[in-house]
Amino acid sequence: MPNAFHYKRRVEFCDTDAAGIVHFSALMQMAEQAEHAMLRSLGTSVLVHLPSDAGEHRMLTWPRVRMECEFHGAARFEEELDISLYVSRLGTKSVTYTFRMTRSSEPICSGRATSVCCQIDSTGRMKSVEIPARLKDQLQAYVVSD
Repeated sequence: MPNAFHYKRRVEFCDTDAAGIVHFSALMQMAEQAEHAMLRSLGTSVLVHLPSDAGEHRMLTWPRVRMECEFHGAARFEEELDISLYVSRLGTKSVTYTFRMTRSSEPICSGRATSVCCQIDSTGRMKSVEIPARLKDQLQAYVVSD
């Protein structure tokens, strides 16, 4: 898939359920790990401490506001999954990632996750803010229409 960020992840024993297959919640964590890896590859993180003028502690973060997934097959302990991640919508304050997980090209699951760029102030209050221009430009490289 052009413009996709790829993240490899081996299935760990703790990812599996009593039937020996990956539990659905572990797949969602793997999708999130791919998102975090993409952000790190762009020189940022899912939690960034911001400089402030008056010594006020502020952070930028990306809370999830929507998650959906469709399951196509099962994965098991020790199998390696390829997680492809791209941006299907890049808004002013939010980004929607589309992910696909495969094992040797066999589909395991696909879905979407939407996160909103938020600033946390020193009191812990969170408010949505515009995605920083530099990051928005970098994310543009992964924008693909479905």
